[in-house]
Amino acid sequence: MHWLRFIHSVALAICLCLPGISLAQSKAQRTKLVKGVNDALVVAGKSYAGGDYEASGKQIITAMEKLQVAVEKGGAEIYQELVPAMQRIKKAHTLLEFEGISLPPFRQPKLPSADSDQQEMKEVQKPKKEEPMDEAKPKVPEKPSPEPDGEMTVSFKEDVAPILVQRCGQCHIRDSKGGFNTGTFAALMKGPAEGVVIFAGDTVGSRLIETIETGDMPRGGGRVTDEELKTLKDWINSGAKFDGDDPEAPIGDGTAPVPAVNMRLEVKRATGQETVSFAADIAPILVDNCNGCHLDAMQVRGGLRLDTFAQLLQGGDSGAIVDPGNSTESLLVQKLKGMVGQRMPSGGRPALSDESIKLISTWIDEGATLDGDTPTQPLRVMSQLAWAATATPEEMSEHRSELASEHLKLVTASSGQIATLLTDHFYLAGPVADGTLELVGRVAESQMKPVRAVVKGGSNDGFFKGRASIFVFPKRYEYSEFAKMVESRSIPSQWTSHWSFDGIDAYISVVCSDQEEDEDAIAARLASPLVSLAVATRRRGIPRWFAEGTGIASSSLVGATRDRDQLRQQQADMSAALASMENAKQFIDGKLSPEQTDRIGGAIVSTMMDRTHRRGFDSLIRMLGTGQPFDQAFLASFGVQPEDFVKNWVTWIRGG
Repeated sequence: MHWLRFIHSVALAICLCLPGISLAQSKAQRTKLVKGVNDALVVAGKSYAGGDYEASGKQIITAMEKLQVAVEKGGAEIYQELVPAMQRIKKAHTLLEFEGISLPPFRQPKLPSADSDQQEMKEVQKPKKEEPMDEAKPKVPEKPSPEPDGEMTVSFKEDVAPILVQRCGQCHIRDSKGGFNTGTFAALMKGPAEGVVIFAGDTVGSRLIETIETGDMPRGGGRVTDEELKTLKDWINSGAKFDGDDPEAPIGDGTAPVPAVNMRLEVKRATGQETVSFAADIAPILVDNCNGCHLDAMQVRGGLRLDTFAQLLQGGDSGAIVDPGNSTESLLVQKLKGMVGQRMPSGGRPALSDESIKLISTWIDEGATLDGDTPTQPLRVMSQLAWAATATPEEMSEHRSELASEHLKLVTASSGQIATLLTDHFYLAGPVADGTLELVGRVAESQMKPVRAVVKGGSNDGFFKGRASIFVFPKRYEYSEFAKMVESRSIPSQWTSHWSFDGIDAYISVVCSDQEEDEDAIAARLASPLVSLAVATRRRGIPRWFAEGTGIASSSLVGATRDRDQLRQQQADMSAALASMENAKQFIDGKLSPEQTDRIGGAIVSTMMDRTHRRGFDSLIRMLGTGQPFDQAFLASFGVQPEDFVKNWVTWIRGG
């Protein structure tokens, strides 16, 4: 828009004209940035000296984040001042990992170009071709040029697969680090449990590209070259097509099959007759005592990874460490007792108690079975979900308030006082005035009436199994930063609220300034996520599209006359999402973007909530509340599987 460009130009001109001010920040600002990093390191050092390694680790993470911000804002002028801090972070990182503290990898920032400021000035001053103002017209990313004669411009088999083998092979082909394996084309396109990482024709939305460009991947010292990154982007832009013979076949030279092929022992599911649970009893022991060396480790010892159940069965360089049915001959038990080689855990950690070793021995003697969700589910997640399954609402509320405090520290570490408030159903927190938090809390409680109408039943703690958290931010920037820091994602610019549930943590994040007094506006932001969160927390395994769709559908029914413009925009978004979907399988398999999936999910659930299907919808919600699995409850309520319902709906909506 012309006026935005004008304001930006004037602000920049004023900045350039003021003495002592540059694009790389003023001297005072640079000093403040450096001090922020060093202050975090001082606190980390004191905590380490006092033996509080967890607190020290959190401060090192804060220092790493502040360092990155300082280099980005301060440019080349500040870099040399931060070199000592970088060395201190590197040393502290090593010491803390030795103490078993799991930290994100530290990569020393690159030295910014000394003439970056001058280059930025040139780009700002360079005249740009003015475009006609059209605020209603959204910016659409350019699409790749059509391929001549329908031929592929980039070959997966010849061009992409070799890059994956070379750059990702150690962690995601020969192993399944983070529950993600790329050993076959089918596994690559399926993505990890968190969702698809490649969207054909969309490099911006493809998380694979994002993790490479941000430097998060690959880890362990490797690097994807600019040429290789361009090849990956070109392949995605041209449709992410497969030109091999079998999408299930191992990629590359065939020497790096997926773990299921390479696994030395068969995964046996628990029968329910066992006296020891792997998820609830064994996984927590491994997580607490093996981290840093065999779990969440950059370089594992003895080739043994214990991040997942599959890796536990796979064993290490010495072979399998578990002999199902025979704990006496199992290397895992022998190492824990100190009968073979160095006793585990090592590194100065105390030996496991006799009670813990007995639990592990009993689990092995009973067949070493799995009662978690999948063999590739991270043990940290598995153990937490097992705890949540038996936790009381009071325990869950307390745990969520602790998580809320940790989340806010990532975003508001230097923003001052955090206000908190407890209501019947919520724990509210945020860098806002007490009155603002009370306003949001009052509106949230008033919105429990429509939640009750959809979910039905439930006591004060029954809707979310404990209090749900509500994070309140006075500025949208802070709301956006929360999503980046806590959820590792960017959210659409038009959002002012959203919800999240990972099986334990349940929260809503919302924007509300200290000057806002319009309760209807706040209610409109909370209506949909409150319903979605209540549905999602009915039981584990409820698809996000159903929970999100129920929130969208129910809030549209309640607020249709309140904000017709918003309703029209939602309908336009849904139409656009449908137009981009080639078939129902794309939606069912999660191959659409999250925003497209949400909109289509809202439309599908709206159909489920109409007069014709309402009885089935109410039955589904009621059965979910009794603990029945989603697919089973859906079939009993609608007479078809969810996939068939979606396929029939797509055919109907398109007039087929």
